[in-house]
Amino acid sequence: MEQVHTEYDASQIQVLEGLEAVRRRPGMYIGNTGVRGLHQLVFELVDNSIDEALAGFCDRIEVTVHQDGSLTVTDNGRGIPVDIHEKTGLPAVEVALTMLHAGGKFGGNGYKVAGGLHGVGLSVVNALSEWLEVKVKRDGKIYQQEYRRGKKVSDLKVVGKAKGTGTSVTFFPDREIFEDIVFQDEIIGRRLQELSFLNRGVKIIFRDERNDTETTYYHTGGLIDFVRHLNKNKSVLFNKPLYFSGEKDDVQVEIALQYNDGYNELILSYANNINTTEGGSHEIGFKTALTRVLNDYARKFNILKENDSNLAGEDIREGLTAVISVKVLEPQFEGQTKTRLGNTEVRGIVDALVAEHLSAYLEENPTIARRIVDKALNAFRAREAARKARELTRRKNALEITSLPGKLADCTHKDPAVAELFLVEGDSAGGSAKQGRDRRFQAILPLRGKILNVEKARLDKILNNEEIRTIITALGTGIGDDFNISKARYHKTILMADADVDGSHIRTLLLTFFYRYMRPLITEGYIYIAQPPLYKVSRGKAEHYLYNDAELERFLQNHAGEKWEVQRYKGLGEMNADQLWETTMNPETRTLLRVNLEDAAEADAIFNILMGDRVEPRREFIQQHAHEVRNLDI
Repeated sequence: MEQVHTEYDASQIQVLEGLEAVRRRPGMYIGNTGVRGLHQLVFELVDNSIDEALAGFCDRIEVTVHQDGSLTVTDNGRGIPVDIHEKTGLPAVEVALTMLHAGGKFGGNGYKVAGGLHGVGLSVVNALSEWLEVKVKRDGKIYQQEYRRGKKVSDLKVVGKAKGTGTSVTFFPDREIFEDIVFQDEIIGRRLQELSFLNRGVKIIFRDERNDTETTYYHTGGLIDFVRHLNKNKSVLFNKPLYFSGEKDDVQVEIALQYNDGYNELILSYANNINTTEGGSHEIGFKTALTRVLNDYARKFNILKENDSNLAGEDIREGLTAVISVKVLEPQFEGQTKTRLGNTEVRGIVDALVAEHLSAYLEENPTIARRIVDKALNAFRAREAARKARELTRRKNALEITSLPGKLADCTHKDPAVAELFLVEGDSAGGSAKQGRDRRFQAILPLRGKILNVEKARLDKILNNEEIRTIITALGTGIGDDFNISKARYHKTILMADADVDGSHIRTLLLTFFYRYMRPLITEGYIYIAQPPLYKVSRGKAEHYLYNDAELERFLQNHAGEKWEVQRYKGLGEMNADQLWETTMNPETRTLLRVNLEDAAEADAIFNILMGDRVEPRREFIQQHAHEVRNLDI
């Protein structure tokens, strides 16, 4: 008996150490303790419910943010088992909440396919919560248990009778762990919508009691609905997205695709509902088959002649919107952020599926097939023109003694890690910036007027635009295929434009250009937006700079009864060099906004709405988000 007692204690200590490790190093389990990590807790619980849906036992999930800042995820699945777990002598639900790697996803019997953090989800949420309550409906009873910071404060007990089955988990994130514990509707809603597209027929209801809102995500069309949603503000080449699915060797594949008349591709890939932003074997299989099938079709029908070279993958993918979703028994995730699928067998399975279905579709729909091939041929011709323009730029740069543009006032420091480039709207502001800067590490490039809207132009036209060529040369990274982030001459590129409508437009044009043709600059955090003041208030020799209307209102309230002169800046040019340095350029006193890319699909949609051809979606977007605008010039 003594021996058994010792082993039992040891195993208990191991469990506590497991959850203590989560509390000591939360980033290892949820990525970080910022906004993303906080919301990862929600998604871990939702993923558990989705796994029940994938197994065929759940079709309704509810996510509720409560007034007090806690959050509940409820599903109508089987309910976490409550019977005694043989090895530990504890109820199975307690094991799932207190032991890492103790979920039903291990051992192969509980779930065929599972998303989430490999079975650690529930225990990690428990470990990082100030308090957590679980309710399970099984066997006609409601069971309940409560926890504080991962440790149970009550045994599992029956608290009532139940109709049906399911699990409900309510938790309050731990203020000792997280920088901010406020849940954001937009982040949660985006993921729930994505999951409803990827798991058709599952109804996901999202409520926020803080602002009394409720949204239902329910898509019976699955990936077809997803592609339609992604293309909703674009002119499509054919009305109904192509859809095909299949299963081989326990790998389930679903693909939907549709072409639009734009110049950008958007491919979203998922493995077990996880967005594989770095691609992987499923994406490679898709792209390879797509390129091969369309070239074969063009050759077979003599659209490509004998001496013509094959169309490149990028030509064929111009204007393509596609979603690839695979479900794999044991996914291997690789890459910097563990978002690239590594399972080699998936590539061949996806390739074969695409080849079979796409070939048949093109044969049966010759009109649509011709539209796709013609678009790819136009893209090929434009790419050739762009290649010649790039070669001309390279040769010209090589011939010139200094290849940097004359307008650029460069910094003396050659280390990109400390060097900053300000892209400044207008020559007068550019002059002030040149005078006011610290020339050791700050470079200034004044821009005349508005750059080309790259959303409505192909690369060959873009490369003929002088302002864009100047930016490309100054940054040193190249563009498109030639892009190389290691050649970036500055690790901070700061967009500095007036705080008015024109300034906003210039910033959006620049951001569209960086997003479409130099995206790693955004993903690596090299792009910033300067925050020039909107007001100067002065009284005698005292001066204060205020950056928005709310700051001005607060300032005047705090100094009620005093007479302050208020000057509203219409543009950067109204500030002298010293003022521009002090308010907008001095690292000690300035505020910079770093441009982040949280969601590729969302970013693609926003740039398309703001900079595309269609007016109505743009009007709707502006009306919907008008209340969020901080500075508006009227």
